Order: sequence, then C-alpha cells, then structure tokens
Amino acid sequence: MTEGLLRDEELNPEIVSSEVPFRGAVWDIRSDRFRYGDAEITRHYVDHTGAVAIVALDDRDRVLLIQQYRHPIRHRDWELPAGLLDIEGEDPLVAAQRELAEETDLVAEHWQPLLSTYTTPGGSDEIVHFYLATGLSDAPDAHARVDEEADIRVEWVPLADAVTAVLDGRMRNALLANGVMAATLRRSQD
Repeated sequence: MTEGLLRDEELNPEIVSSEVPFRGAVWDIRSDRFRYGDAEITRHYVDHTGAVAIVALDDRDRVLLIQQYRHPIRHRDWELPAGLLDIEGEDPLVAAQRELAEETDLVAEHWQPLLSTYTTPGGSDEIVHFYLATGLSDAPDAHARVDEEADIRVEWVPLADAVTAVLDGRMRNALLANGVMAATLRRSQD
C-alpha cells in the first residue's frame, strides 16, 4: 500500500437495534446490536456530538494553553482551547472560532485545518477537528464563563516547551498532545 492510499476504511454493518439507555447533560450512552460476519454483537459507547480544538500560535511561536478542572481525572490539566459541536448544523470552523473567543477572549485572522481524529474509537464516536489559528487579537467582547470555565487559567507557552512537557509526561491531555505535535510537524513541513 503506498503512502497516498493509506486510509481508514468506512464499514456500515447492519444495525439490528439501537437504544439510548442513558441520556446525559452533554452526551449519551448508546447501545447498538449489529451483524458482523456470522455474529450479532452488542456494543455500548458514548454517543458524542464531536468537538473542535484550536492550536493558537502567536508571532513568537508560543501556543495558547488553558488550564481547567476536569472532574473525571481530578486534575486541572493543561489543554488547548476546545469545545463541543453542540449547535445543530454548525460548521466545525465556525465552532472553533466561537470556542476560541468563548474560552480565551481572542479572535484569529487566519485559520488552517490541522487534523481530525477519533479520540477513543473503541468506546466513543467522538471526532475532534483541529485548527491552527494565527493572527490573534482581542475579541470585541469578553465572554462570561460559568462552572469550571470560570476558573480557566490562560498561558502562552513556547511551542517547543509544550512538546517537551507532553513527551516528558508532564502534560497528558490527548487533544493537547495531538495538537502541539501536529502543529510542530506542520510548521517543519511549511
């Protein structure tokens, strides 16, 4: 298989039944029974809206990171600005622009798709679309934040330092790792 042909393969087995045994505030748990080969298999997974993540770089090659509390891991972890695709029909780029302004009070002049990735394909259908944002400036209005977002800490970090922190295991957020690694590779290719 040559490099240009290497890709994931879509497959749509027959769904025998699909139920939502748990409806959550942000996402649901879905139970699907489907035919695969000679068997009928049941799988439970997080039915996710999808999300966006933003690698915002300034003209000094620093990446904008946020730190906020994440209850499932009991940490205030370092992350990229990111958010859910929770507005029906909203284009992922528009969602990324909205999330950057909501979480950091910044807007970007230039947007470039960076990568899209399934976060945990064995347990969730979540896909995250990453964007590289440059030409940053203050948003016209500050966003009112509530709950965990009211405690967001914003920090500009040299991109190389963020990569080192990921590789050293000091920052373990998967979106952060994917984003800073992809941005570093993209910048070396350009």
